[in-house]
Amino acid sequence: MSEQETRALVTRYLEAFNAGDHEAMLALVGEEVAHDPFDAEREIGRDKLRWRLGLFARHFDERLADIAVMVAPGGVRAAAEFTIRGTYRATADGLPQATGQSYVLPGGLFFEVDDGSITRISAYRNPATWRSALGRDG
Repeated sequence: MSEQETRALVTRYLEAFNAGDHEAMLALVGEEVAHDPFDAEREIGRDKLRWRLGLFARHFDERLADIAVMVAPGGVRAAAEFTIRGTYRATADGLPQATGQSYVLPGGLFFEVDDGSITRISAYRNPATWRSALGRDG
């Protein structure tokens, strides 16, 4: 893919994320997508990503702001840096009790693209900062 096509693909993925449209997000990834969540081991496959997105959405409502998309020459890799604006809606296993805590923190996603699909998504946020924000009352 060209750099412009990769930028458009990643931008569509991020727009779908902000719209809470998991099916649109999943339509942009390959069947064997590698997903590196910020808080767990790598998971392989669209179905595992679907499950992860659904689980996360049950507990958190997040939107991305101040998004900057960068694409490497050749369009095979891309990155997005952003501000995460979230609300902790329902208590998740291993985390503090949810009381509607809101949080704002920096984050990023790293992508690999092949044949018109996203084949790897690696998420980054500082887990200690995020957990600290969840420990505060809403």
